[in-house]
Amino acid sequence: MNDRSLRETREFFAAKAATWEEKYPDDGPAFAAAIAGMALPAGGLALDAGCGTGRAFPLLRDAVGAAGRVVGVDVTPEMIRSARERGREEYGRLLVADVGRLPLRDGVADGVLASGLISHVLRPVAVLSELARVTRPGGRMALFHPVGRAVLAARRGRTLTPDDVRAEHNLRPLLDTAGWTLLDYHDTEERYLALARRRETTRA
Repeated sequence: MNDRSLRETREFFAAKAATWEEKYPDDGPAFAAAIAGMALPAGGLALDAGCGTGRAFPLLRDAVGAAGRVVGVDVTPEMIRSARERGREEYGRLLVADVGRLPLRDGVADGVLASGLISHVLRPVAVLSELARVTRPGGRMALFHPVGRAVLAARRGRTLTPDDVRAEHNLRPLLDTAGWTLLDYHDTEERYLALARRRETTRA
């Protein structure tokens, strides 16, 4: 993210952090389905990119097991604070960090959950490339939202446009450029889920 994007994202989410989960309390099954699609290995490392309040932490911990690790990063300090207040550090490590410059080694993650992330970044290819850098070849990424694009747009009083980065025809080439292969794509009222696999090498 650039400085403007970072500032706007923080401002947008800071005021929502304290009650973020309570606004949509029934999203748990959708999160669980997205995480199941990541096929995380027992003992692996799961990265929650843009983790917010760490809502997915217990599910990610269950997926990787007691020998695994869960790391969550979010650029909004208030979200990380709320996650800690909710006891999410019991399940993994929480970091205030920019997903465009992750404090992680190359190839360390076995899978990435990016819930509601991609529409909040100004340089999606750069962010997707950074997520590819920290993910091992063959690892999966789930770009996810508990409702589909049309439902989310209606909630916000907007209409969908052809240039929406989450639309399959836009997302597929972005993923390809960043080192991912799109495996599956769902955009229904019930959920938005794009599953991708990290390729052996990225393309310039």
